[in-house]
Amino acid sequence: MTQITSLDGAALSALCFGAMQFGGRADEAASRAMYDASRAAGINFFDTAHVYTDGASETLLGRFLAGERDAVIVATKANFAGGGASANILSSLDESRSRMGLDVIDLFYLHRWDDDTPLEESFETLASLQAEGAIRHIGVSNFAAWQVMKAQSVTASFGTRIDALQPMYNLVKRQAEVEILPMARAEGLAVAPYSPLGGGLLSGKYGSGETGRLTEDTRYARRYGPEWMHAAARGLSEIAAEVSQHPATLAVAWAAAHPAVTAPIVSARNAEQLAPSLAAMGLTLDPELYARLSALAPAPPPATDRLEEVG
Repeated sequence: MTQITSLDGAALSALCFGAMQFGGRADEAASRAMYDASRAAGINFFDTAHVYTDGASETLLGRFLAGERDAVIVATKANFAGGGASANILSSLDESRSRMGLDVIDLFYLHRWDDDTPLEESFETLASLQAEGAIRHIGVSNFAAWQVMKAQSVTASFGTRIDALQPMYNLVKRQAEVEILPMARAEGLAVAPYSPLGGGLLSGKYGSGETGRLTEDTRYARRYGPEWMHAAARGLSEIAAEVSQHPATLAVAWAAAHPAVTAPIVSARNAEQLAPSLAAMGLTLDPELYARLSALAPAPPPATDRLEEVG
């Protein structure tokens, strides 16, 4: 397993901050406050993407980390629309580096699987960029397990490897448990899952009448529409009240507790909203509490029909 570290040698923090809201729902002042709160909590791992807030996310993140570049691990992603095409990788990386004022990106992801581009084209380009020192580590986001392994085989032919994955994972979105997380653990890949709060569903805010992605974005409303998911969120809030924790703290800690997970990606609109997620940095769930939380939502079926062999 290749260890991902900062330029000054520090290991990845237990949480990653996702800058998706920078320059969008969070203005510059709110974004700066969240960056500072994350650093104060011990986070050194920051995630953005070429597509986020039309480039404002990368621009602001670069501005904030300028005085401490060597202490911060920066991840970004190739332009989503262009997929894995070589021209897209090269042009979006150049633009991302320019926006952030960086010569090198610590972790560079393909943002999605691309059926229309040969893997050889994508990963030869990434391997060349790595050899040139423009990127330090290669990652993939939103890949299925079989896609990761197919890509890893191609990457190996160019003398390098995929070091990190970014799947969706939270208490009500557990498909990654079937093959992605076991595969990552077996292959020694870092995992930085996104949406540990399920678009805010698991923060408890919708139960108290607040608004957010689930009320403002039809994609998220559909993604987290099933009633059983909302029932799980209510159950989470009840357990949180019982153990004197915020629901968001428990939700992030639950995602972080999986042995294959390296650093869940947390985010928010402002520092106050972010605080409960950051509190998960200091919370270790005991087995009984972890089991109670896990029981709130159904585990996905195993990857085999030979159920007599599962367990």
